[in-house]
Amino acid sequence: MSVPASAQVPHIIRPVGSCFRLHQLSAQNLDRFCVGRRWWGTGKKMILSTRGVLESSNGAHSGGLMKKRKIVEHIILLRAKPNISDAEEKDMLDYLYTSQYQMRGILAVSLGRIEDPNSENFTHAVFMRFQQKEDIAKFQSSAYYSKVLDEHVKPVSYGSVSVDFESEVEDDIIPLFRRGEDFNYGVEFMLLISFFKTASREATEDALASLQKLISQCSSFIVQATCGCCLDHPDNGYNHAAVIRFPSFDDFKLFRESTEYKDMWASKFHPIVEKSLHLHFTVDPVGNQLM
Repeated sequence: MSVPASAQVPHIIRPVGSCFRLHQLSAQNLDRFCVGRRWWGTGKKMILSTRGVLESSNGAHSGGLMKKRKIVEHIILLRAKPNISDAEEKDMLDYLYTSQYQMRGILAVSLGRIEDPNSENFTHAVFMRFQQKEDIAKFQSSAYYSKVLDEHVKPVSYGSVSVDFESEVEDDIIPLFRRGEDFNYGVEFMLLISFFKTASREATEDALASLQKLISQCSSFIVQATCGCCLDHPDNGYNHAAVIRFPSFDDFKLFRESTEYKDMWASKFHPIVEKSLHLHFTVDPVGNQLM
């Protein structure tokens, strides 16, 4: 399915809901947050989509049927060698990004240099969306991807980790393929979590529900969010993951530095989390030509 470069999300103007710290926003930012929000229906299951929360029960909402599409999110974390040059870094990222044009099954790609130090010394992150987990296996075993790794990734990096998790998005071109104006720029935030084996199911579900609730409350400045339980990857040590796209660094900072986020993490996650990674990178257009 081809997507026009000029495709844009149709906007329906609504007042901002219960977003935290609105009293601290400037008038200019408040005006920006109040434009382009979409809210549909009521129900129990929440699917995060472009600039809004889709609340549904069995796929229905007040405007009719809201179709959902199951997808699999694939995260690759890389450690670049200390002496990697700017040209080598660009070459590595360009080849990884344009792999979506060379192979079937890849719905979306974003990648970049991780902007803050982290406990595992990862320097670059790659996000890929696939239609189903079988497509990831085909991708990883393909001759083209093996060549990209051997010639453009492994020579300038060491030690990589991959994380896969299943989620859902609205079954529409813009949110599914992450195309359009909202996805051209922004900040990608990745949250990887490993809960203690002794953590109760109730405590784990309560923590994840708290995160989902906070995301829904902040949907006016979140482009898209997906989260879920990781598929089997015994080597990476993580069992849950989330990917949240913000339209700007200011929006990301507002979310991460909010009292609500810090309180949620301290009260719900910290007591039951064995380890976690909080990573973000700036999204810039790359891979403008086939490699």
